[in-house]
Amino acid sequence: MAPAGDREGYWGPTTSTLDWCEENYAVTWYIAEFWNTVSNLIMIIPPIFGAIQSVRDGLEKRYIASYLALTVVGMGSWCFHMTLKYEMQLLDELPMIYSCCIFVYCMFECFKMKNSVNYHLLFTLVLFSLIVTTVYLKVKEPIFQQVMYGMLVFTLVLRSVYIVTWVYPWLRGLGYTSLGLFLLGFLLWNIDNIFCESLRNFRKKVPPIIGVTTQFHAWWHILTGLGSYLHILFSLYTRTLYLRYRPKVKFLFGIWPVILFEPLRKH
Repeated sequence: MAPAGDREGYWGPTTSTLDWCEENYAVTWYIAEFWNTVSNLIMIIPPIFGAIQSVRDGLEKRYIASYLALTVVGMGSWCFHMTLKYEMQLLDELPMIYSCCIFVYCMFECFKMKNSVNYHLLFTLVLFSLIVTTVYLKVKEPIFQQVMYGMLVFTLVLRSVYIVTWVYPWLRGLGYTSLGLFLLGFLLWNIDNIFCESLRNFRKKVPPIIGVTTQFHAWWHILTGLGSYLHILFSLYTRTLYLRYRPKVKFLFGIWPVILFEPLRKH
């Protein structure tokens, strides 16, 4: 976490229960943590296009919700890191829980009839979200939110490993790339927390263009944003395979992955 003594800016004193390692208002007076803020663009813009494409393709609403939930997480994180206000922190952390619940629902409903609804699982995830929200608003302890989020991610990992091991082994590349990016982001997130003072001292001694590469919380956003986007592709690929579509991962401009598919023709 950030050492004490950061400057104040446009949004006034920090009221959030967390203040990350990036120096506050170092780039502009209007954004508390500049790099931690703009790095959320990867979670905001691509999923919007994914949601639009999902609507055009007539996909099940839960996949549209997955894309939009990731966008909401990115927007909430943008507001949090821009202001370092407690209310904005909640807009970041609680949607992380809600979006993961949507991801869990999608992963456990991959092998069901089209447009089916699992009301028992839906009720369980909604209840879980309500309990986490209520407890977190009461205790205001970030570790509680982090543990609950970790439980959901671990559930997704177990389900993904099951699918690539026993159902669709040829999806290992996509599934493990998503997981690998997330784990690398988690590693950098911990380095940023544990060695914050050393990182800040290093940034004082090097040119800004080098120092910005050590903003590891921003890298956490980039890597987990991409990892989460690829997870949605993995879930969608699994689902469309089961529905006897012919999905393919294509790269827009040779860089950004998207999923394209068409229904299997009847003869």
